[in-house]
Amino acid sequence: RLTGQQQEINNLMQRKNAVAEENARLKNEFSTLNQKFKDKSQELKDTEECAQKKEEQNRLVIKNLEEENKGLNTCCADLLSDLEKLRKQEAQWKTEKSGNDPRIKILEMDLAEAREQTKELCSICSNLSSQIAVKQEELFQMDCNVIRAK
Repeated sequence: RLTGQQQEINNLMQRKNAVAEENARLKNEFSTLNQKFKDKSQELKDTEECAQKKEEQNRLVIKNLEEENKGLNTCCADLLSDLEKLRKQEAQWKTEKSGNDPRIKILEMDLAEAREQTKELCSICSNLSSQIAVKQEELFQMDCNVIRAK
C-alpha cells in the first residue's frame, strides 16, 4: 500500500512540477503579451495624438479655406455686379450710338455740302481777286494818265 501511495505522491509531484512549469511558461507568455499590450497601447496613444493633431491642423486648414472661399465669393459677387453694370452701360451706349448714327450721317452730309460751298466761294473769291487786280491795274494806269495829263 505504501508503494501505491508513494506512486501517487510521485505522480502528484510530477503533475505539480508540470503545472509549475506550465504556470512559469504561462507567466512568461503573459509577461511577454503584457509588454506587447503596453507597447501597442503606447503606439495607439501616439497614433491617436498624431491623428488628433492632424485633425486640428485639418480643421484650421478647412477654416482658412472657408474664410478664403468667403472672400472669393464676395469678390465673385462684386465682379458679377460690375459685369452686370458694364452690360447695362454697353446696352445704353449701343442705344445712344444707334440714335447718333442718323445724326452723324446728317452731319456728314452737311459737312460735304459745306465743303462744296467753300469750294464755290473760294472760286468766286479767286475770280473777284483777279478782277480787283485788273481794276487796280486799270486804276493805276488812270492815275498815271491823270498825272501825265496835269
